[in-house]
Amino acid sequence: MARKAVIGVTGSIAAYKACELVRLFVKAGWDVQVAMTEHAREFVTPLTFRTLSRNPVQCDMFEDPLTWKPEHISLADAADVLVIAPATANIIAKMAHGIADDLLSSVALATKAPIWVAPAMNDGMWTNPATCENVATLESRGVGFVRPGEGELACGTSGPGRMAEPKEIFRAVAEALG
Repeated sequence: MARKAVIGVTGSIAAYKACELVRLFVKAGWDVQVAMTEHAREFVTPLTFRTLSRNPVQCDMFEDPLTWKPEHISLADAADVLVIAPATANIIAKMAHGIADDLLSSVALATKAPIWVAPAMNDGMWTNPATCENVATLESRGVGFVRPGEGELACGTSGPGRMAEPKEIFRAVAEALG
């Protein structure tokens, strides 16, 4: 039976990189479910992820569930790993403070699976003390991070905050899970 990866996609211009990440997991034989935030749908459509993952895409906690369980619980229970890429400062803060006000943050709070996060944000947001504290909090709880790289950012500045490349994220998760 294939291992199940739940890929969480948040509202960042780096959401297009999540398409390649999904493809890498599928190519390696994983069963992939994608959970998108409302803002992620502004960058990439659910149809793209449905096609790449070969599975329905979950976007709303209150959609009719595919199983008898609420969608956030069935995704949380089924996951062998939860990978959030791109992870905005918003989702990182929600996770650090136990806020579960949408599908993805609810899955993150409910899952017992290992969680991996690949941040993507402006350099000012990444280096903000609040974000640094939230990352440290999550790391202390065992959440894995694939740190962002440095370079030109979508906002026109340059610095840390570029989401790691999909191959790097996949490799980190695969190595950590054996």
